[in-house]
Amino acid sequence: MSSMEQISRTSIQAKAFEFALMELIYSKRDSFQPLWSVDSWVKFLIWLSLNCGLSGDKESLELFAKAMGSPLTSRMRKIFFERALEDLSLHVMADPAEAQVLIIPMDGDKRIYDKEVFQALQTIGLSHKVSLSSAAWARHEAIVSIPWKVKSDI
Repeated sequence: MSSMEQISRTSIQAKAFEFALMELIYSKRDSFQPLWSVDSWVKFLIWLSLNCGLSGDKESLELFAKAMGSPLTSRMRKIFFERALEDLSLHVMADPAEAQVLIIPMDGDKRIYDKEVFQALQTIGLSHKVSLSSAAWARHEAIVSIPWKVKSDI
């Protein structure tokens, strides 16, 4: 086998793996409650490690995390906490480890109106976890950033 065939084969395998993993995340991420929480992310990782044949003990979970590696885990987490709302032409990034939820237009510099933000938050079940006062939101060019509610407010 030539080195070109090996590179191509490896590239195809990597792309197939990434596609399958991302589809798994898309299909399962809403199964782990409470949504939009660190707990849901941890439950997903535990479920994934158990389905890879590891036990649920601390040592196995640490081994799983180490084997996955930081770049892949970061990519998975990003996908886990993102939503694309095609009907609103909005992209929502809502990782609870970040200080704010970001609402980004899919088509570049489109202005996002408050009504669209409220609808997006309602659609994905975030309206009870973030500040609904548009006075608390910040606008950066076309992006809207919304602070999470403090735990005592939830």
